Amino acid sequence: MIGRVLSRWHGALRWGALAAAAVILIVFLFAQQQRIDVSYGQSPSSSTPVEEGSAGELGDVGVPSVEEMTELVRADPVVRLPGSIAEWDQTRVDEAIGDSDVRILVAPPGLDEAEQDRVREVENATIRVLGTEVSGGMYGVSTTTLPEWQVQFATGDVTGMLIALIAALQEEPSPDEPGDPLEVREPSEAELAEVAADLRASGVYIAEGATLTDVPAEASASAFPDGALYVAFPRQSFGEPMARYGPALAELFPDTSIVVMYGYWIEYHGPGAEDFGDVVAASVYSRFQERISTYAYPQRNILFVYLNRVTDVRYAGLFDRPLPYQPFDPLRVALPALPWLFVVCVLAFLVLSSRLLRRPVSAGTAAGDRVRHTAAPARLAGLTTLAVEVSALTDETSDPSLTRGISQLHAAREALRQNLPERHVHELLDKAEVEFDDTATAMGRDDYRPDDYLQGRPV
Repeated sequence: MIGRVLSRWHGALRWGALAAAAVILIVFLFAQQQRIDVSYGQSPSSSTPVEEGSAGELGDVGVPSVEEMTELVRADPVVRLPGSIAEWDQTRVDEAIGDSDVRILVAPPGLDEAEQDRVREVENATIRVLGTEVSGGMYGVSTTTLPEWQVQFATGDVTGMLIALIAALQEEPSPDEPGDPLEVREPSEAELAEVAADLRASGVYIAEGATLTDVPAEASASAFPDGALYVAFPRQSFGEPMARYGPALAELFPDTSIVVMYGYWIEYHGPGAEDFGDVVAASVYSRFQERISTYAYPQRNILFVYLNRVTDVRYAGLFDRPLPYQPFDPLRVALPALPWLFVVCVLAFLVLSSRLLRRPVSAGTAAGDRVRHTAAPARLAGLTTLAVEVSALTDETSDPSLTRGISQLHAAREALRQNLPERHVHELLDKAEVEFDDTATAMGRDDYRPDDYLQGRPV
């Protein structure tokens, strides 16, 4: 039964295999186009606005004219414009200045480019501080380590940068010793209980004075598919120990990702914090410290950037952390198998084609043998008998080949009547045998194949 079905659909299977091979080849070739991708293993992290003012980074406080600021600096060696946030250890900076005439102009963060240019045009200001960005003369100073970024962005402390710049302006060696680390303390039980209560209720704690309004949901889901807790505090008071909530919260919420913000400084606590958290922080602040220093972004924007970097680092697969969910891509999964499917389809086409070719060769060979031993009229009579017997059994699938075979028999009979060469008559009978062989195959009746049917007959 299976052989009959395969015989009936032999042609469809053969050409279907070839068509499938062609489609697979085309799909595979189009999938091989060259791409340049630097997205950390197909990371779906979102982009951030780049147009000035589009991310809420501009403040409401402006600056006076260049002339007015020049007069202010001339009258006072340290001028703090309204909204300034930079702080420093006055004693250490005074020691670095010594007897030099160093004048410092401190401007608020969030100035647009025109306002920043006005600050830089105040020529009698030896050092200019924009937000927490420090520059003077031909020099600009930046921090390069996690402790330095922590004191800068958590409290606005620029002591180390001022001392380094003063040394450069005075053409003296820069101090080798690192700046003082941020002084921290353990939170009290009452402080910790207040934060923990909100985290248990909503997963987010926002202290009074913090500018965070909500957690970017999509970025958070990509960064922490298992969920995370978020704590936000305003910029910490300069010169006072900072309550470090992260370790205490990690004990209260074990195996949970915890993100704590102090102003613009973000800490990660939880699984893999020792390596994973430091890499993410270094990635964020090394890349964006200039803009974070200069502008007055809402805390939500800084958190958004941080979460995107978490996603990027996790997609890099460096810390054995589970990757965020990636939608199923059938082509990506099937692509490695396409070459093998192509080979299978081509082999199927060749096998089916060889089967088709074997039948004419077999019939032709048998006919060739009979040419030497059997007269054309006898072959014609035997095939005519076969055609008559089969004609009552054929259907719409096998009728076409039977009709073509009978046509060949008529042509052979006419060739005999006209005394044409016997070789020509046998060629026509060979073609008739091939058609009758196809008819028997389509019917699923091997006993009606010419080789089997005529065997033993006096032909």
